[in-house]
Amino acid sequence: MSLLKRIGEPGAPAGATNGGTGMLRNAVGQPVAARTPGSLGGGRDMNPERAAEIRRKIQERLVDQIDPRKEHNKNQILRQVEEILTALIDGEGLIISRPERLRLLELIMFDITGLGPLEDLLADETISEIMVNGAKQIYVERKGQLEKVTTTFMDDQHVLRIIDRIIAPLGRRCDEQSPMVDARLPDGSRVNVVIRPLALKGPTITIRKFAKKKLEVSDMIRYGTLTQDMAEFLEACIKCRLNIVVAGGTGSGKTTTLNVLSGFIPEDERIITVENAAELQLRQDHVVTLESRPPSLEGTGEITMMDLIVNCLRMRPERIIVGECRGGEALAMLQAMNTGHDGSLTTAHANTPKDTLSRLETMCLMAGMDLPMRAIREQIASAVQLIVQQSRLKDGSRRIINITEVAGMEGDQVQLADIFVFEQTGVDEQGKIVGRLRPTGVRPRFAEQFDLMGVYLPPGIFGTNDRYM
Repeated sequence: MSLLKRIGEPGAPAGATNGGTGMLRNAVGQPVAARTPGSLGGGRDMNPERAAEIRRKIQERLVDQIDPRKEHNKNQILRQVEEILTALIDGEGLIISRPERLRLLELIMFDITGLGPLEDLLADETISEIMVNGAKQIYVERKGQLEKVTTTFMDDQHVLRIIDRIIAPLGRRCDEQSPMVDARLPDGSRVNVVIRPLALKGPTITIRKFAKKKLEVSDMIRYGTLTQDMAEFLEACIKCRLNIVVAGGTGSGKTTTLNVLSGFIPEDERIITVENAAELQLRQDHVVTLESRPPSLEGTGEITMMDLIVNCLRMRPERIIVGECRGGEALAMLQAMNTGHDGSLTTAHANTPKDTLSRLETMCLMAGMDLPMRAIREQIASAVQLIVQQSRLKDGSRRIINITEVAGMEGDQVQLADIFVFEQTGVDEQGKIVGRLRPTGVRPRFAEQFDLMGVYLPPGIFGTNDRYM
């Protein structure tokens, strides 16, 4: 009888079962052996180096038999691994406790059919991002802070095998001709890969983990990302079909905020999302998800973000959500906003609302059309009504630091007006930033649309009742 079947039986180590099912599952869905506390080196004759050597020997015996691009019978592989493991342990006279044996078997299965050393990190709900800087250096982000972990890969080839296992199901490739690739895991986590010759220290993997629990606006209020007044204001803006850009730096929480804002869209509207790598988590039922496609090995068949945006205009969208504008597709997005597809949402990389305007201008120029700058700015001023500026502060917290109206043109310049701002007042004893999110007293020009749409906000929301954080 295999270890797979013995897990959950009387005498199995504590923690071996999962909710009465008798089995745990890893990030790619297959059953695995139970995890046990402590290291593999707990036994008298078993240390981590010896465990790694055993894992390597078993991998060498099986790697030629297992194509990562094909589906395999996981139970059959588990039996093969168990047989080889038993032969190695018995042949070398090693003393290994049952918990250590189960853990070693699990790690070997991770290496052969799962995502290797990444499995434990992906299962850790306190980790929000995983950064592999070559085989021997892995960092994670916990609560906004970076830390190095002891987990490592065996060598660069080990990392490349895991990369292949991630991208193969998506029909993507990563080699010397195409050394960068964006992908996603089955749970929606976003993956970026860079290999040699671009990554000089070895294959690099960056994983933005997919939150298992969908955040609600109440969670963001509790975390201090925004206030109740700001939430009510943004809900009114969504219901009144304003076009909104969520801007911020890398890791500032733009996609999370976009997901929360999309939750205010009524259920009876048709939503089309356009993304490079699908990661949005819309709650509505009537959602069409489009994803761009890289070129094939022959350099053909590429479908760009701009292609998708242009095509989705023919799909009767009531809302268009572009996961992130990075290039010339920004012009197509602005044109869509200006041609009756109001209520659209997108994100952009920028550090301030003013930078967001400059970024949009630059991206429009990347479309390759010879447009005068004034024409581009007029497109922006008439298409975008609101910028939600998000930032990751020095203490790792994520805050909406500006909610800013795009208030039209004055001369050749697009005018901005802050409606809500974050003011830092100090730093507490734990190094946490102390401040407040407050209204500026500016009533946006589009506030009249709220009354016309029957959306009412609390009195004084734009100038009184500051919410202190």
